[in-house]
Amino acid sequence: MEQKDYEKIYEEYKAQSEQQAQLEGAHENSTGKEEFVAVRKNDDGDIIAFKTSTGRELDYLTALSDAKAGKLAHVDVFHKYGRDIIRSEPDGIKENNLGQLPEF
Repeated sequence: MEQKDYEKIYEEYKAQSEQQAQLEGAHENSTGKEEFVAVRKNDDGDIIAFKTSTGRELDYLTALSDAKAGKLAHVDVFHKYGRDIIRSEPDGIKENNLGQLPEF
């Protein structure tokens, strides 16, 4: 029986996925939707506000409302810990996770 290097195969898969996600991300926001470009965090490191690609500064509740209404690109809303939470769409690119965005 052939011995497979599962780790190597998985790493190749991740690399291909990351390249594809970057290509799709570069072309995906042709809808004109705003994107988050920066975040504001509190002393505990929690995200409390967002800055969009158009320069708007949104408190968490406004951002949550806009995300639910589909007005923002590359974010999802999910329910966890008894509340709705904003998160970046999972795409395998760590640098565009909300917690990795620059602070304003």
